[in-house]
Amino acid sequence: MSTRREFVVGAGASLAAIALAPRAFGEKMERPIGVQLFTVRNLLGKDMPGTLAAIHKIGYRTVETYVAEYKIPAKDLRQAILDAGLTVPSAHFGYNDFAQRFDYAKELGAEYVVCSSVPESVGNSADGFKRAADQYNAWGEQARAVGLKFGFHDHDTEFKVFNGVTGFDLLMQYTDPKVVQWQMDCYWVTQAGRDPVKLFKQYGPRMQSLHLKDRKANAPTSTDTGPGSQHFTEVGTGTIDFPEILRLAGKYHVPNMFVEQDRTERPPLESIAISYKNIMKIMNAQDA
Repeated sequence: MSTRREFVVGAGASLAAIALAPRAFGEKMERPIGVQLFTVRNLLGKDMPGTLAAIHKIGYRTVETYVAEYKIPAKDLRQAILDAGLTVPSAHFGYNDFAQRFDYAKELGAEYVVCSSVPESVGNSADGFKRAADQYNAWGEQARAVGLKFGFHDHDTEFKVFNGVTGFDLLMQYTDPKVVQWQMDCYWVTQAGRDPVKLFKQYGPRMQSLHLKDRKANAPTSTDTGPGSQHFTEVGTGTIDFPEILRLAGKYHVPNMFVEQDRTERPPLESIAISYKNIMKIMNAQDA
């Protein structure tokens, strides 16, 4: 299964300035809720400006890009995002060409770069995950040298067990917390039979960002990403404890959270609107 994972400067720069301008004293800050654009991938190819404008209209103010979009020059992709009143703090890149993507990320304007997954050819043994950890450390150092922050994204495959230890455990054990952070995908952690709240409490200081999508009830767990692992639903309509996850995100000052739904039964824009509404309801209740 495939995984994750801009056009005239003047107008876009003005919108970016508005989006990032300091707020008045006492004014409530917006929570960092964005959209992983993989969710609307089929719409972007048909109408990128219209899709990005629709995302902004729902209420989102940030997006995270994904690998298939990078056939577009970074300056053009960035400008399309800015023209829609959005910003792009984070970008996903693939494992096999990650080292060549730092210049693109800088031109895109991202602050965070995320490796979307450990490929199956690497993540098929404990030694493979240790090699991946070494690679993540190297990319983390490279990212820091050019003013970026590196993180890795999980699926359920990182939770395969090798001699009593999971690939995820090995990644966290053998990566340097100073240069390697984690983007927790709450769905895939749950799909692997793990508790995202428990892992959040354990690794909160290393949380770079979150992917938010919910999971249908009574679905079997797995450690692969095939069709039998895809029980996606909108945030707030499934079984994941998002009130506690969002509370912890505030506690640990997680800088970004992105709604992502790999497959949707509804039209994608309708799905992300439902997720946004439910997230705002949870957050507003917590702030009351």
